[in-house]
Order: sequence, then structure tokens, then C-alpha cells
Amino acid sequence: MDKNARIYVAGHRGLVGSAIVRNLEAKGHTNIIKRTHAELDLTDGVATDKFFAEHKPDYVFLAAAKVGGIVANNTYPAEFIRDNLAIQNSVIHSAWKHGVRRLLFLGSSCIYPKLAPQPMQEQHLLTGPLEPTNRPYALAKIAGIEMCWSYNRQYDTQYLAAMPTNLYGPGDNYHPENSHVIPALLRKFHEAKRDKTSSVTVWGTGTPKREFLYSDDMADACVYLMNLSDEQYQALLGSDETKSGKFEPPLINVGVGEDVTIKELAELVKDIVGFDGDLVFDVTKPDGTPRKLMDVNRLSKAGWKAQTSLRDGLKQAYQDFLEFQAQ
Repeated sequence: MDKNARIYVAGHRGLVGSAIVRNLEAKGHTNIIKRTHAELDLTDGVATDKFFAEHKPDYVFLAAAKVGGIVANNTYPAEFIRDNLAIQNSVIHSAWKHGVRRLLFLGSSCIYPKLAPQPMQEQHLLTGPLEPTNRPYALAKIAGIEMCWSYNRQYDTQYLAAMPTNLYGPGDNYHPENSHVIPALLRKFHEAKRDKTSSVTVWGTGTPKREFLYSDDMADACVYLMNLSDEQYQALLGSDETKSGKFEPPLINVGVGEDVTIKELAELVKDIVGFDGDLVFDVTKPDGTPRKLMDVNRLSKAGWKAQTSLRDGLKQAYQDFLEFQAQ
């Protein structure tokens, strides 16, 4: 990407979008296009089309989405599928209509089957039932991958779908009910320490394993992918299955390639926050998917690897939470 290229970061206030903006600015990009939800509702196809017609971005990072943890997914399934489908439809179609060179569509590891082989490879997409607690969100993201694939096939576009593992970092959602596991644990342990509570209760058995990627690492991977040479980038766009006979979606996993149990994670957060009470697991609550480890060989072969350790990333995330609390 040329330093003066018009780059639209959809969802620039979110966890990933804000990290992408930081990364682009640090690399000297000067023409980053940003719009808040109040300024542009991406579920509105007409408004989105008008925006693209006016600004004609060269590159698009599609990081805008409705996201949340198990509680949010269970409580608002209709919003999760409706809003995400609408955002994708608006942005991907407008990108094609107005000549965007490359688009990176961001999804989630929950696109893979609940009991997918571990580590999960890109070809495991659509090979089994999804985890029920986040199926509406997962199906929306799968539709987004298929939309990228279909537009590439029909219109010769260059749209790539990047599926990150569980993300955390600065600007995370610390809502007491609608947050993901790391911000939820940071808040729980912080409040327990502040209130001098004797114990902290964590949902489930603590045995499921999860992989966690620091948001600034995710952003670096996204910008790295967008900057690949034409030959390298096009190699990631898969193939037209009707011609090749191969299931090769334009899909790449983004992760660290290793995971920890929820119990190990909770103990690590407890240590970083400095809570000295007990850790209790509520086994009546759902565990979710038993394991979600990404196979990151495709990304490694493309030349990128995560740099932030889980402990270092959690320390930085806790500092961000403390700043959030002080606001």
C-alpha cells in the first residue's frame, strides 16, 4: 500500500480497528478514512454506497461488526446475525462497485465447527456443526467469507478473509455482562481486589483451552497481509472450486499457534491484577467449545509471526483497563 493510498478502516473505534489505525499511522500512512457509527451506519446500504462513491478508498479493512461474549450471543442472537450480515453486504458490495483494490474481511475462529480437528485449518470450514451459543454470529461471518469468494470469482476482485483467534488488548469491551473472557476476568479480579472479596467465580469447569492474540499483533498481521506482493497476496485468494475442484476459500487464520486452559488464564490474570483470594469455578455454567486452536501455517509461510507473549499482553491490557476505570 502506498503511503498516500486512501485506506478505509471500517470499525476504527473497535478493538481491532483502532489497533489497525495505530499500526497504519506508525507506518506513515497519511490518508486513513474513518467514520463513527453516528456518522455512517454501515447496515444502511444506500448510505454506505454514497460514502464509497464520495471517498473512493483504495483499500478497505472491514473490522466493523457486532461482537460479544457468550452472554451477549445468547441474549441477542437476532442482532448478531442481522447486523453483521447487513454490514458485510453494504461494505463488500460498495467496495466492488467503487473499485476498491483490496479488501480484508475480518471474522472469528468461531466459524469453524464446534468439534473441528485441532489445530483448526482453513479447509475445516463447513465440515461440521457450529457451537450453538454463537452460531448466528458465526454464520454471518461464514456468509462474509462466501461473499468475498463469490465476488472474487464473478468480478475478479481481491478480497481476503482473515480469521483471528480470541483477541484482547487496548480499547476492549469491559462491560460486566457482554464482554469476552479476558476483559471480563480483568474486571472481575480488579473489582474483587478493590472490594476485598474472598473469592472470584469463573464460568465453567476451567478445562476448555483457548488461544489469545494481542490486538496490536492482529493489526500488524492485517497490515502485513495488505502489503504483500501481488503474487503472494493472490496465492491466498484460493481458487474457483467449480474449475479447480478444490475447496480453497480466500481465508487465512491469524493466531499465535498455542493455547492455554481457562484455568491457567484465570490464574495468570489473578497474578497480574494482584488478587490474593480464591478462584472458584461454577460448573453449572456453559464451557463453550472444548478447544479452539488455530493452525497458522499459512500465515507463517507468508512471513508473519505474533510477537507479544500472553503475560506481556495481559499486563498491557490491565493497564488499559485501569485507564478505562479512571475515566
